[in-house]
Amino acid sequence: MSQVVLVTGATSGFGKATASMFAKDGYKVIATGRRQERLDELKSELKGCDVHTVILDVRDKDAVFSAIENLPQEYKEIDILVNNAGLALGLENAPEAHLEDWEVMIDTNIKGLLYVTKAVLPIMTKRKSGYIFNLGSIAGNWPYQGGNVYGSTKSFVQQFSFNLRNDLRGTNIRVTNIEPGFAKTEFSNVRFKGDDAKADAIYEGMEPLVGDDIANLIFTLSKLPQHVNVNSLEVMPTAQSWAGLFIERD
Repeated sequence: MSQVVLVTGATSGFGKATASMFAKDGYKVIATGRRQERLDELKSELKGCDVHTVILDVRDKDAVFSAIENLPQEYKEIDILVNNAGLALGLENAPEAHLEDWEVMIDTNIKGLLYVTKAVLPIMTKRKSGYIFNLGSIAGNWPYQGGNVYGSTKSFVQQFSFNLRNDLRGTNIRVTNIEPGFAKTEFSNVRFKGDDAKADAIYEGMEPLVGDDIANLIFTLSKLPQHVNVNSLEVMPTAQSWAGLFIERD
């Protein structure tokens, strides 16, 4: 029987690439997202694959639990959860940042991830098997100017992933925090609120990660033997490294 994979935020970027990779390999894929037209496009692109789409905003707690509860029978036994839905908004320093942007990032990157995980955990713990992938970021490990709340949400994702591993001892459920660096998806377009020129300028003169790179990592890790758990995986494009410490001089 084919395993069932649930991917949140499957309408673009890492999520779309991950959903596509699993679907093309014969998995049953539940793809969620906020945009019906994007989900329809995905299903059309994956014609012939076993894909079930669900309109879902992970910030809506009741909608999340209802969606998991009301999955068709053949998709109820979720084997792999990919908590991909997330975003960054703005790159202003904290004094100039918009409080509303901070709240949306917290509601999506933290609370949304918690809602989906909490809804799926009973399925996995009852069966004593499963794999949870959380999409963190190098921003959760390394601060950068303007990363304030976004980076903080990803630090939460990392620590939650580690603590979840502890809580799930004896269940055979694996948990991995994937921590990508510079990647070209719709991430920057969302961060800069549709300013495509500003978003494109971020990637000039270098080769960033792309959706398939992260999807391939998730897919590969999912194939490791049951007794192997990669706790966290930080990945950057070769062109990216650490900036070093900043020293303010007179």
